[in-house]
Amino acid sequence: MLLLRAAAIAAGRRLPLPRRGCSRLTPGNPAAGGRRGAAAVLAALLGLGAALAYGERRRRVAQAAQAPPSRRYPRYTREEVGRHRSPQDRVWVTHGTDVFDVTDFVELHPGGAEKLLLAAGGALEPFWALYAVHNQPHVLELLREFKVGELSPDEAPPDPAAAQDPFAGDPPRHPGLRVSSRKPFNAETPAELLAERFLTPNELFFTRNHLPVPAVDPGSYRLRVEGPGGRVLSLSLSELRSRFPKHEVTATLQCAGNRRSEMSRVRPVKGLPWDIGAIGTARWGGARLRDVLLHAGFGEERAGEWHVCFEGLDADPGGAPYGASIPYGRAVSAGADVLLAYEMNGEELPRDHGFPVRVVVPGVVGARSVKWLGRVAVSAAESPSHWQQNDYKGFSPCVDWDSVDYSAAPAIQELPVQSAITHPRPGAAVPPGELTVKGYAWSGGGRDVVRVDVSLDGGRSWRVARWVEGERAALGRAWAWKLWELRAPVAAGAEVEIVCKAVDGSYNVQPDTVAPIWNLRGVLSNAWHRVRVTVTR
Repeated sequence: MLLLRAAAIAAGRRLPLPRRGCSRLTPGNPAAGGRRGAAAVLAALLGLGAALAYGERRRRVAQAAQAPPSRRYPRYTREEVGRHRSPQDRVWVTHGTDVFDVTDFVELHPGGAEKLLLAAGGALEPFWALYAVHNQPHVLELLREFKVGELSPDEAPPDPAAAQDPFAGDPPRHPGLRVSSRKPFNAETPAELLAERFLTPNELFFTRNHLPVPAVDPGSYRLRVEGPGGRVLSLSLSELRSRFPKHEVTATLQCAGNRRSEMSRVRPVKGLPWDIGAIGTARWGGARLRDVLLHAGFGEERAGEWHVCFEGLDADPGGAPYGASIPYGRAVSAGADVLLAYEMNGEELPRDHGFPVRVVVPGVVGARSVKWLGRVAVSAAESPSHWQQNDYKGFSPCVDWDSVDYSAAPAIQELPVQSAITHPRPGAAVPPGELTVKGYAWSGGGRDVVRVDVSLDGGRSWRVARWVEGERAALGRAWAWKLWELRAPVAAGAEVEIVCKAVDGSYNVQPDTVAPIWNLRGVLSNAWHRVRVTVTR
């Protein structure tokens, strides 16, 4: 705010001081008058020299030294702060023990209003940890301009859940995640942040849990690998690290239900209402599953149909663990890059993502990348787990819950080609002129995405997007997504329907509508992604 006022002075304008809240604001109160002409103010700011900003800051510091003692602020609970999550109800945030009303700054936020709104009603610290530029004295000085209160001294984190709650030991999560369910915890990366970085930050990587997160002691952890002839290989975490060469692979994981919410708009489906954020990319490190299986006594080939089954240490109240399996050929293939991972983006696995060891099966639905891995076995049959036998399968649109037969459909392994628009968001108002469209694209089975087509008129005409970030990969081993971008002019007052579709190296392309691929579980949702926006006048 300080620098904005300096800019306004340079532009011959006076910018009003932010209204300081002296009494508690309740939802439904009309928002205070916002600042108009923000673009002109920001333009003036960009033209200022550092001397002006520095001089203004020195003047303010001198005034502060002569100011009367600090005023007393009202006190609020976190629950009261949490009621202020939108411009209509005012946007409040906390930093330390202070409470701030940043409503008037939302549209001026350099990173975009949508980024600031992710913290609405909560703490700034988890978000500032991701963007270190905020941790500077002048940013805190700006923030103090918006202080309206302080947290009650009696305010404390919520009491832990009762001991009998199986989810009481779950780890803390980043407040920026878009939560679909809390018990078990399932949340996706905010769409606004998906294409910001090629590698998804660990704390913002989508979380798909089926059961409570187990508390695993790394010192006593043992991975049981059942070898041929009844032999059993038991590996500690340190042995897994020391006995087998570390292998790293950058791979995208996607939930089978990513974009399920679009199917539910055609007809109701069963499952979590995922938007486009049940997908993420990380640099995984660990031992190759192939190396461990060969060490356990298995060969590179086995006659007949065989499967490698995985069991997690997460279990339901009856003791049944989460389980899944993949074909034996994929497990032992040197080119399939299947890992027993203990690192994620250069750090030990977070608890929500499988600490201390998880399976990572590149190019395959995330349901097969079992977390908190406890057991590996080779079997002539697929895993007997519910999630292999009676879930994560696709069906015809004509199949309903009265006629479904899970034994009649194969378990999902490789996923189809996929792409989505991450910016702008649906319903956004965008300025006339050049529009920037961003998104991601990926295909299962290691198939490279060779092109993303983007339409600004609902699919009547097309343009080819350019790649922003991606990795060069060997043929058949394109495990990671690509980030893309398109810039095109849009006219004032227009209603624009943006559409994207990806094409992979086998010339598989996304279907144009959802209805023909609808299924009762809402999986494999990969129709053209559509976003409608309005161009302001």
